[in-house]
Amino acid sequence: MRNWSRFLIGATLSVLLALGLTRFVGNEYFFFATYVVLQFIVLATAWNILGGYGGYVNFGASAFFAVGAYCAVALTQSYALALPLQILAAALVTGLLGFAVGALTLRLRGIYFSIATVAVAVICETVIMNWSFVGGARGTTVLQPAAPAFFSSYTRLLFFVMALLALLAVAFARFVETSWIGRGLRAIRDNEEAAESVGVPTLKLKLFAATASGALMGAAGAPFALYMNFIEPTSAFSLNYSVSALAMPLIGGSANWLGPVIGAILLAGTQQIVTVTISSELNVLIVGLLLVVFVVAAPHGILGLWHKLVARGGQRP
Repeated sequence: MRNWSRFLIGATLSVLLALGLTRFVGNEYFFFATYVVLQFIVLATAWNILGGYGGYVNFGASAFFAVGAYCAVALTQSYALALPLQILAAALVTGLLGFAVGALTLRLRGIYFSIATVAVAVICETVIMNWSFVGGARGTTVLQPAAPAFFSSYTRLLFFVMALLALLAVAFARFVETSWIGRGLRAIRDNEEAAESVGVPTLKLKLFAATASGALMGAAGAPFALYMNFIEPTSAFSLNYSVSALAMPLIGGSANWLGPVIGAILLAGTQQIVTVTISSELNVLIVGLLLVVFVVAAPHGILGLWHKLVARGGQRP
């Protein structure tokens, strides 16, 4: 209870900080770049619920992200829904997609499940490319509406909304980790047969994780078109989303809710700096290099390395 109280206090202060930044920071690019970092915190946290806790490696994060984005575009063009309703609808659709994909593929294990998630991404991209209502392969322009009075630009509003989504995603992941759900998922990751033998409802827990993971990824993707003012399948289904969503928890540490946050800040922050100073084409290369370095040097991520160093320090006379 004390830990949760500290977490809630920290979350409240974070919301107030994000709100204050929108009022007092004058550089517009700060919000444009920080939005991306927050977006990847949501994506990495969502991936970790199924991939980190449950041990089912999902290579199809870009599918859920893009479906969430295109769901928001379709609703905007049809009903002109407000952004919060777009996010809720995208989360619902991608949550159902996650449940459906889970029901069909979670009986597969290891590389077979991972290949199936890649196939899902290819199928979803093919459908979107042939759906003329949302622009098809050529894409479509999405104009930002006027910003509410409190925010001087719509980019600042999107930054604040993504900050709230990041806090909600992290809070949900922390709840899952500390509850019986998290214990059950970790048992599945360690030895699924043994977990089944002692009564762990493995299929139900995996379906829950797939649904929750998909919903959070879709919510992260919902504001994408408004953020870019344009959307087309190649960018929405970019390999960068799938690779980064996997790499960030592994770099930060997938055994803890804080690991994806650390990995996302480190990796997405580095990508934004490189994009401005060198070239945006190096993003995937940076992810790959950092992933190789951490897999070799720190297989349990930054948090695992930290705990190891602390344990060693405590053993010294």
